Amino acid sequence: MATHSWNPTQYLQFEDERLRPALDLIARLPAGEPRLVVDLGCGAGNALPALAARFPGARVVGVDSSAAMLSKVAGKGFETIQADIGTWQPETPPDVIFSNAALHWLGDHERLFPRLLSLLAPGGVLAVQMPAMHAAPLRALQPVVAAKGPWAAKLAGIGSARAILEPAGYYDVLRPLVPGLELWVTEYIHVLRGERPVVEWAKGTSLLPFLDALADTPELRDAFLDAYAEALAPHYPRQSDGAVLLPFRRQFILART
Repeated sequence: MATHSWNPTQYLQFEDERLRPALDLIARLPAGEPRLVVDLGCGAGNALPALAARFPGARVVGVDSSAAMLSKVAGKGFETIQADIGTWQPETPPDVIFSNAALHWLGDHERLFPRLLSLLAPGGVLAVQMPAMHAAPLRALQPVVAAKGPWAAKLAGIGSARAILEPAGYYDVLRPLVPGLELWVTEYIHVLRGERPVVEWAKGTSLLPFLDALADTPELRDAFLDAYAEALAPHYPRQSDGAVLLPFRRQFILART
């Protein structure tokens, strides 16, 4: 998995909005008394307290590749492991592998998801939420803007997270492997405020590969962001009260082994 320059402060500008899908997924986790719950790609640890509250008797562990993000978990009483989430191997089979907005950064889901299932303890649960935004202007305009302008040469070959499968694709991959499978899609309407809020949202996640490639040329970085903001503007207009609405589609997977 590629390691980007994750900025916890930037990411947490929209902490409530980013946490909401995690809470919705946690609420759907089956009741039980798991011994080990792993938050795979835990980031700044937003979901760890909710997981601990859902399963008060469990050992709750956060796994992430970013030291900067894990630094935000320090002092909260949770165990963390710095590891590539694409190759992470648990010492003890978890009863629950939970992943919120992380696995879309990894490719080859036809192999990844069966591998994650194989890591679970008998009767374990794989619970996943991923953005499904590749067709939305937020994501679709990034490579378009990247290909035009004085920054184009530096951004050649740069891309963000790959498109994930449609729900039917995950059904075909997972259903033969598990006795219980739930799939659903939710579109959240986030009410954002501030100057260029959709750009600020993207700077915390999907724009990271582009911004990393322009890190040594701040004038190009700023010009690229200006062009991206201009391209987004017709798609995310301000409401009468100044807010900007960001429709955000997310895909959920709950597999019981």
